[in-house]
Amino acid sequence: MLAAKGLVESRTKAGTRVLPRSRWNVLDPVVLAWAFSGEPDLEFVRDLFELRAIVEPAAARIAAGRREKADIKAMKEALAGMRRFTLATEAGRAADRDFHDALLQATHNNALIALSASIGAAVNWTTQFKQRTRALPRDPLPDHARVFEAIAAGDPDAASEAMRILVDLALEDTRSSM
Repeated sequence: MLAAKGLVESRTKAGTRVLPRSRWNVLDPVVLAWAFSGEPDLEFVRDLFELRAIVEPAAARIAAGRREKADIKAMKEALAGMRRFTLATEAGRAADRDFHDALLQATHNNALIALSASIGAAVNWTTQFKQRTRALPRDPLPDHARVFEAIAAGDPDAASEAMRILVDLALEDTRSSM
């Protein structure tokens, strides 16, 4: 399994060695789970948020122009789940992952959709990590609602800006918990 995830390499008569981190599949949801099983490396957390800051605002912009009724419905249902269960529960975090997945699905861009599992895992583990010692410092639901409203309204600029703010605030919350 470690070889399949790009963490180690086995060679006949040479043994097994840990590969440089640059070769690891760090976006694999299982590798992300391992990274957050202890105290994650601050630079790795920063890297995840930088990835999100690049991908998600652009995805929100595209989704606002391409979303269909089914996409809006999926995002709305995910928001309702986040409201009902809160991010302090596994069901609420699953709804949060569903929201980010629905947003990427709404781009109708297969390359962006392929990032869904990785983005969802990054969102999940950073949210869980922020809550390991205390409750979330603020409720992120209004930020998600602003992203949803902009996408539903078909406003690419507002969708991108709302998602940029959501990711920036999530990073700020994560930093405060570290």
